[in-house]
Amino acid sequence: MQMCEERELEPLSLPFIKRLLRHTAMVPKGFLRFYVLRLLREKPMSGSEIMEEIKKETDGIWKPSPGSIYPLLAWLRDNGYTEELPPVEGGIKRYKLTEKGEKFLQDQIKYRGKIFEKIEFFVPSPFFMGFMLGPHSEGWIKLRQAGRRFIRSFLSLKRSLMEKPSKHAIEEFTEILNNMAEKMEKLNKRLKEGRD
Repeated sequence: MQMCEERELEPLSLPFIKRLLRHTAMVPKGFLRFYVLRLLREKPMSGSEIMEEIKKETDGIWKPSPGSIYPLLAWLRDNGYTEELPPVEGGIKRYKLTEKGEKFLQDQIKYRGKIFEKIEFFVPSPFFMGFMLGPHSEGWIKLRQAGRRFIRSFLSLKRSLMEKPSKHAIEEFTEILNNMAEKMEKLNKRLKEGRD
């Protein structure tokens, strides 16, 4: 009987992960509407600017199509959530959030927060799924508990920032995440070099 040769698996490359997510990611119903309202709260934008901003914010993983953006912008305008600004150079039409749209967005943020609090740990993120699986030793159990606490804290803080955006809090949150990433990178380097 021939033995299978053990080989170390190569880590997944970022381009591969992006391609995989682009083809497999499902955008929840109403998510694009929510995303567009949030962007328009920051500043008036055109449909193409919205598409590019979403692409930029998702690191190129997701870019909604014109066929989903423009009918949505028309629906938001027709329902009084946005209003169309007078065209500028080149006939570019930009939209801005109305008071009614701001209230609608706030209601959506609160509603989504309540839903996510109930379901976020029954439907694990694909990014954390591999982390949550693993051996059942005491060390791994503690690691999973810490991971769940991290995810819960991360999502809760993100929701708070969406409800009440704060430049200072965003900068502080960014610094916390960068510090954590740096510590994890150092630990990973030590492990790879066999210095643990």
